[in-house]
Amino acid sequence: MKVAIVYDYMTQFGGAERVVRILHHAFPDAPIYTVVYNPKVFPDDFKSMDIRTSFVNRLPLSHRCFELYIPLYGFAVEQFDLRGYDVVISVSTMVAKGILTGPRTCHISICFTPMRWAWDLYQNYIDELRGRWFFRQGFRLATHYYRTWDVASAERVNYFITGSRVAARRIRKHYGRDADVIHPPIEYERFRPTGKPPEDFYLVVSRLVLAKRVDLAVQAFAKLGKPLVVIGTGERLPHLQRIATPNVTFLGFQPDEVVSDHLARCKALILAGEEDSPLTPVEAHASGRPVIAYAAGGALETVEDGVTGVFFREPTPEALADAVRRFETLSFDGAVMAAHAEPFGPTPFIRRIREYAERRHREYIESYYG
Repeated sequence: MKVAIVYDYMTQFGGAERVVRILHHAFPDAPIYTVVYNPKVFPDDFKSMDIRTSFVNRLPLSHRCFELYIPLYGFAVEQFDLRGYDVVISVSTMVAKGILTGPRTCHISICFTPMRWAWDLYQNYIDELRGRWFFRQGFRLATHYYRTWDVASAERVNYFITGSRVAARRIRKHYGRDADVIHPPIEYERFRPTGKPPEDFYLVVSRLVLAKRVDLAVQAFAKLGKPLVVIGTGERLPHLQRIATPNVTFLGFQPDEVVSDHLARCKALILAGEEDSPLTPVEAHASGRPVIAYAAGGALETVEDGVTGVFFREPTPEALADAVRRFETLSFDGAVMAAHAEPFGPTPFIRRIREYAERRHREYIESYYG
């Protein structure tokens, strides 16, 4: 079975890119197609992978200012020549599922979520652009185009996989398609409980974008006065720094070993936004640490209130602050949390995705030939 992998774009290294890495281990001979690839921000093992890019990768500033070319991304993925593959696995939160495949090719899309900035968070992004008329109108027009293209391109997928039940519901709502749930993997071996008491700080590990709602954590800890460490970078960093109090420390981008070290030492990980298939909470559990999470989305499938963490029910700084206070009255067992994370390791995922691809390819070919 000849396989190809397609991913949206590779300009930063985060949770979705780690899934691509583990997919490469599942199908080591599969080339990886992507619109843009910046090798400078990826670990060395990516240099040995067969990564094939679109024409956008050759345009000026495509690595540093990749957002400039987002209107071209849908067109770019349609130009990939995927003839000759039995199975193509697209990994998509944006455009990868819009690839064109031949009638004998089975297209499986791992869709973490329909584009949230175009669908459920659209009005939030419009609000963010208030006072910038030109950009606001440009965003409206571009989003209208992408929303139409997004629905049309979903019809090109033979089978959908997603990482949580809430994401499956979004796929059903926006695309009218069913999706099978396979929880995404974490690199389990990177995380180990220290067996020591936690240190006196809470932790956020996140891309600093609107959907992650890191602002709620910064505002909550301004009320609490407790130490908060934020690891990550993104477009919201200047805003978060402006509203932060001195007890909040921003470390920017950090390598894997620093992230793992902080996860193992923190009191708890803070997950302030609604995530579809959250990986970082499971990484915290693998490190023996609990999670304080907004009670929505995929967190409901990875955090058990009172056992592996604490929920807050309203997306407000006050509700998060109350959850932190409640958290500090409870105790948690690091060994229980580490065991909770074990099924999310790469080995079970690789086995499941191989079995799924083989089964769906067999079904597709049988139905094709009648």
